[in-house]
Amino acid sequence: MTIWTDILRPVVAAVSISVLAGCATTQEDLIPQDGPDMLDIYRSHMSQTAQPAPAEAGIRRQPGASGETAPDTRWSRDAVTEIDNRFPLLPNPWLVLYIYPHLAEDGAPVPGYTTAFRMYARDEFALPGEIAAP
Repeated sequence: MTIWTDILRPVVAAVSISVLAGCATTQEDLIPQDGPDMLDIYRSHMSQTAQPAPAEAGIRRQPGASGETAPDTRWSRDAVTEIDNRFPLLPNPWLVLYIYPHLAEDGAPVPGYTTAFRMYARDEFALPGEIAAP
């Protein structure tokens, strides 16, 4: 007996039968057509998530909604203004370099182009009082 009759013929027959059985089903059997469409699912989801929970209702209150005034941003402190004021960035200018047209190692022509890079590898911060505030 050859390998074809012993092993491959039953395997090929099983694969052929399973492929033909899979093609016998219809799309309506696999995917029901009577459910909600994507627009209905989206709208129901968005209507559920758009309503804030009672615990969050006080958090999302807008300033001035119930008579209170917004804090004065000129003198109020937050993390961003504290970092910017105390630790200013040291100057690290961009350098622009023009690369003239040249030939690559394999002799192919490379057109001229411009590239930009920072003078220093990292941005550094000044210590408080190290440089004058802008």
